[in-house]
Amino acid sequence: MSGAEGRGADAAAIRCRGLVKRYGDVTAVAGLDLTVARGECFGLLGPNGAGKTSTMRMIGCVSPVSEGVLRVLGLDPAADGPRIRARLGVVPQENTLDVELTVAENLLIYGRYFDLPRRVIRERAAELLEFVQLSERAKDEVEPLSGGMKRRLTIARALVNEPDVLLLDEPTTGLDPQARHLLWDRLYRLKQRGVTLILTTHYMDEAEQLCDRLVIMDRAKIVAEGSPRELIERYVTREVLELRWPPDWQAEEAGPAEPSLASAAAAAGGSAESPLVRQLEGIAQRAEVLPDRTLLYADDGEAAAEAIYARGLQPESVLVRRSSLEDVFLRLTGRSLID
Repeated sequence: MSGAEGRGADAAAIRCRGLVKRYGDVTAVAGLDLTVARGECFGLLGPNGAGKTSTMRMIGCVSPVSEGVLRVLGLDPAADGPRIRARLGVVPQENTLDVELTVAENLLIYGRYFDLPRRVIRERAAELLEFVQLSERAKDEVEPLSGGMKRRLTIARALVNEPDVLLLDEPTTGLDPQARHLLWDRLYRLKQRGVTLILTTHYMDEAEQLCDRLVIMDRAKIVAEGSPRELIERYVTREVLELRWPPDWQAEEAGPAEPSLASAAAAAGGSAESPLVRQLEGIAQRAEVLPDRTLLYADDGEAAAEAIYARGLQPESVLVRRSSLEDVFLRLTGRSLID
């Protein structure tokens, strides 16, 4: 297949059918089906161990597929790995910059891996450093740079070969809000230029801001797929009412009911072991009793709050907020930590 045929053979940037990744007896990815359109930002969300990084490694042609079909830019990673990698940019979780070189030298040396002419690399390096707002630091060594600057330099390095697809594995972890928002702006501009972005993140607000579509993975499988707004509308109510109770009152009234039991009982409209849940029945579509607060999921949070007071309940604080992707994520994957 010629390069032109490889580019035009599949309108999707990424296509997976029944994709499986095994490490010995452990299945990290179990039957993944997804399609990523060219030019969109697609998110892979999930708790640790859900299979996100394994999926990214297969797409990046650094980990072989155990079973199923994977096409990247219309090409088969098993047969066309080098050709695919030449058209990918990768931003790993950890910065892998050469701290003994200058900012510009990191780009110049990386560009040589793609057999680009030195003149072309110099021109692109200058453009990319301006794009990530590091032109004034071009001659500085990498080690003294802030975390945000190093992440921007890592993104610039990943763009040296003008990739069609950019893989970003938790690109803003550990950054302060200002640095995160600057990176969001740079990534949004890349998408405007037609670059396909595939990212993993633990920041739900980041996924809401950047992703056109996303999947939520749990225990190696996809449990939900859609745009952030579609998922919020599908799995949670329009608003959430957060209630905090005086500590002594909650200990006396709520008892030791588990959040999962309280949620299930409230959602089903049946009885529950917790007196608090029984007093909340009928106020909202769903309730969660957590150690520090109670969450009521309702389309009208203000009306739910009024019903709380009408029943003689006196929470210490009341907050009505819009539902978010984080509410969806926690409902589908649970609140327990997974080692």
